[in-house]
Amino acid sequence: MPVVKFIKEKVEVEVAPGENVRTAAQRAGIEVHVGIRRWLNCRGLGLCAGCRVLIRQGGENVSPQGLWERFNILRHPMACFHRIGYEKEFRLACLTKVFGDVDVETQPDFNWHGEKFWR
Repeated sequence: MPVVKFIKEKVEVEVAPGENVRTAAQRAGIEVHVGIRRWLNCRGLGLCAGCRVLIRQGGENVSPQGLWERFNILRHPMACFHRIGYEKEFRLACLTKVFGDVDVETQPDFNWHGEKFWR
């Protein structure tokens, strides 16, 4: 069975193939939503972009980013700022299905400075 490793929390969770990152995090007691989205979120429908994560390793073991996910990331200004420099790694936990071992960073920081922002 695939294993999702949450880097900041130092927790590993076994998941069924096809399970999404948000569900795995909830089962492990890990909060993926940021700020007020902890209480006001879309409950996994991919609308609020509050469950932002970075797939640090194993990007080939997750579902490809679909049109719905891309649209909802781009329509939220805060999600767009988080995404700068991490276009391939930045995902919504509720829409990212796991099919193999992955390393996930929850609640990524803004990339306001550094080479990735200004390129």
